[in-house]
Amino acid sequence: MLRSGVCGGGGHGGKGGNGFYKGDLAEGGAIYGNADLPCELGSGSGNDSTELSTAGGGIIVMGSWDYSLPSLALYGSVESNGGSYASGSVGGPGGGSGGTILLFVHTLSLAESSVLSSVGGFGSTGSGGGGGGRIHFHWSNIPTGDEYVPVAAVKGSILTRSGLWRSQQRVRIFRWQWNGHRKSLPKGSLWYILQGGAAETPCPYRCVSDRYRMPHCYTALEELIYTFGGPWLFGLFLSGLLILLALVLSVARMKFVGTDELPGPAPTHQGSQIDHSFPFLESLNEVIETNRAEESQGHVHRMYFMGPNTFSEPWHLPHSPPEQITEIVYEDAFNRFVDEINTLAAYQWWEGSIYSILCILAYPLAWSWQQWRRRKKLQRLREFVRSEYDHSCLKSCRSRALYEGLKVTATPDLMLGYLDFFLGGDEKRPDLPPRLRQRFPMSLIFGGDGSYMAPFSLNSDSVLTSLMSQAVPSWIWHRLVAGLNAQLRLVRGGNLKVTFLPVINWLESHANPSLAENGIRVDLAWFQATALGYCQLGLLVYAVEGEAALTEPDGSPRVKIEQHTPTQNMLADTQLSQSRIKDALMRKRITGGVLNSNSLRTLKDRRDLFYPFSHILHNSKPVGHQDLVGLVISILLLADFSLVLLTFLQLYSYSMVDVLLVLFILPLGILSPFPAGINALFSHGPRRSAGLARVYALWNITSLVNVVVAFICGFVHYKLSTKTHPSVQPWNLGTDESGWWLFPTGLMLLKCIQARLVDWHVANLEIQDRAVYSNDPNIFWQS
Repeated sequence: MLRSGVCGGGGHGGKGGNGFYKGDLAEGGAIYGNADLPCELGSGSGNDSTELSTAGGGIIVMGSWDYSLPSLALYGSVESNGGSYASGSVGGPGGGSGGTILLFVHTLSLAESSVLSSVGGFGSTGSGGGGGGRIHFHWSNIPTGDEYVPVAAVKGSILTRSGLWRSQQRVRIFRWQWNGHRKSLPKGSLWYILQGGAAETPCPYRCVSDRYRMPHCYTALEELIYTFGGPWLFGLFLSGLLILLALVLSVARMKFVGTDELPGPAPTHQGSQIDHSFPFLESLNEVIETNRAEESQGHVHRMYFMGPNTFSEPWHLPHSPPEQITEIVYEDAFNRFVDEINTLAAYQWWEGSIYSILCILAYPLAWSWQQWRRRKKLQRLREFVRSEYDHSCLKSCRSRALYEGLKVTATPDLMLGYLDFFLGGDEKRPDLPPRLRQRFPMSLIFGGDGSYMAPFSLNSDSVLTSLMSQAVPSWIWHRLVAGLNAQLRLVRGGNLKVTFLPVINWLESHANPSLAENGIRVDLAWFQATALGYCQLGLLVYAVEGEAALTEPDGSPRVKIEQHTPTQNMLADTQLSQSRIKDALMRKRITGGVLNSNSLRTLKDRRDLFYPFSHILHNSKPVGHQDLVGLVISILLLADFSLVLLTFLQLYSYSMVDVLLVLFILPLGILSPFPAGINALFSHGPRRSAGLARVYALWNITSLVNVVVAFICGFVHYKLSTKTHPSVQPWNLGTDESGWWLFPTGLMLLKCIQARLVDWHVANLEIQDRAVYSNDPNIFWQS
């Protein structure tokens, strides 16, 4: 304070203004107090012993450290201002500094025209103004993290200015405004408009979901991709890694599997051949061959089970013995035996229930369950016939005493079963067993049903081979069966009318010209239609009249190969005595008929729910290049598994519910192809490898359901996100938004390509002689 009465202003939050008069200077008050937690009164100015003085602002505290206000809404004025000197004369005091307003709150709302003030007062002429006070907000329980949460909405005024002249102020809260352009926002973010105060400039946007991470609003998948430099570099890196791993996998497979799957005849395993240095082994081998020969010589008739051996239509034998065995069985006892067999062959209700449930949840498991129960059923039937049944239906005393004369067998696919009848040796009938030509017309029924897992096939066991060798050389019969089974592999259930035509043409061009040299002909036929409409397909073997077998000068059979056009084949069919064939079938109680290009149109073909998948997964011809096919399958298998993991990362950015939906509809179907494929690639032996490869293909095609679920989840999320967050600009949508379809579509394409490659892989394993598909009969028979 100068002699003239000029004073400096009071200081507090800001320095007080200096007083100045005629070259003399009066310093304003200094800054004091704790800016982080102010709790000080404002300072006055002048001499308090006289009336020429001003007071500083007081302290206003709302709430406390332990008990803050949940919210504060201000509609009027809260002031802690410094005092002012109203007189304009020289020599008066300066302005008082503002006081302190301390608020402990969660949220603050200042209405329009409301005032929160801690300003300095005005001084007299020449004296300094008071410094600004302090307004402090102590925010309680502010959420922390990347997302900015507003705590204040200010439409009124917050004042902490100083008085006149050169005073200072301290503003602890300010309003902000974002001047950036909308296109500068990261993808997956939203504008976040905040009105109110903050201690520092806040982030102007927030991510659309908690699964996006600040500051770029990337998902876990995008963070992985951009860690490697972006989509293109990540794709190149992943492709190179997959090829490298596939090469390592192929080398390991070759070391582990060895030469078991190489094309051509499979090498004989060490120790599998009979070592003639050990007489007992040779004798055992002779005994086995002798027993097989005796069994074939005593064979009377083969009676096929009706039905496909499913839970809804199990095996069953017809009552009344056929004509071929009426001389060796008792009819009443035979009918009782049939009743017992049919009872044992039927399945329990719970077996079919489990199968139905597994068909819905995981069809490959349903197939495995069905095959396991079929195997158990066949084992039970064999045990019953071999050891439990007393064979009382047989007239042979020796067969009843030794429990011989009946034998239950089935094809490898367990869909076709048959009961063989043998002589006991004490019948003393010179006409038994019947010769091959006495059995004509003879039915040879195919195993399988034309599905991918059970293609049609003719199972030629030792009994059938021995019978056919009475009229046809064994090598011709074996070659014919191999070629026929190769053609039957291509027949597809649900499309029999079209896919059986090549088989009929093959029989006319390849099989019958050679068999005709021996007085035999085979035709495609249907047999034994059941009450549910299921009929069995197979070959009808019968003699051709007026043709004799041609022989070479040395007495060996000579095969004459002739090319037949379709017109010639139809003419030959018309020349056959169809009426005599029908009469013979009726006489032997064989229900069925011959199938040709005309009658094939009337064949009833059943299609189930899985028929559409046969367009993707079906048996095909071998293509060779087994090593290359295996390498490509390894690459696609690893790529499939990688895309599955990336798809799960993408779905996780949507919600955990989407991940669980894809994972459990169908349960674990999307994860099963990888272990199934590895198991198939590293299995020993062509037959075992082919079987496991079919299971792998089945899991692969089943997982398409999971891929469709992922596609639906992505589409639903995309539609909901555009409705929930309309402020998200189209150019800001990332891989998880506009690219929701990329991974599901890639997975679907990969699985379809895998299905085709697995078909080739299975064909290479099962058909090691590609000459069986030759269109030239000469090449077929001479290879």
